[in-house]
Amino acid sequence: MRFRHADAIWSDHPRLAVGALHATGIGPAADVGPRLTEYTARALTRLADAPEGQFPEVLAWRRTFARMGLKPTRYRCASESLLRRLRKEGTLPRIHPVVDLCNAISVAYAVPVAVLDADRITGPLLEVRHAHGDEEYTAFGGGTEHPTPGEVTYADSAGRAHARRWTNRQSGHSAVGEHTGRIFVVAEAMHEGGADTVAAVVETIAAELAAHWRTDPVTALLTSSAREFTFGDEPVSGTRAR
Repeated sequence: MRFRHADAIWSDHPRLAVGALHATGIGPAADVGPRLTEYTARALTRLADAPEGQFPEVLAWRRTFARMGLKPTRYRCASESLLRRLRKEGTLPRIHPVVDLCNAISVAYAVPVAVLDADRITGPLLEVRHAHGDEEYTAFGGGTEHPTPGEVTYADSAGRAHARRWTNRQSGHSAVGEHTGRIFVVAEAMHEGGADTVAAVVETIAAELAAHWRTDPVTALLTSSAREFTFGDEPVSGTRAR
């Protein structure tokens, strides 16, 4: 499986920083509770000083959404939505240990982290690109939608959209569940210093996966000069992170 951002995405968003990770041996039986508490506590400490809307990581995504013609306070990036919920409720929903862990790390670093069931992605290519409008997106409620032409989405080789509005919403089709064994994770940032942030995010997720699932994740940092990550049975391209 190859993962990349289309050339037009890099051209339109030169400050984009991307980290990617692939791991096997993932199951629903892992006690990550203490780690969730630690990561969410970091986020709550920061939220005590300022609301998420003032975080530079969030502001950078708000500016990105505005440039794409989206109202930032209506369509929020995933990390902002999680931080907002954490600020209001003091906790995050529990879904699946690996999703819960990645959500907690997402709020700790204030950048969006997408976690997909790798076996639900049709290869050989998963690409972040502008939608044609005929891609099929499965909502978590079960309905089917079509991204607006020009909207940024994660599209696989079968024409299935695994996200709406880039980092706004993931697809129910590739959501991690009880039977998930392989995951594909992407962290994306737009703020100054974003490359260092996503490097720390993927390193942190990889270490947690190794500790709780005894797996050896493969990670990479993607840049405008190293744009592709190949995972699965093929060698990795891009900048190897570990």
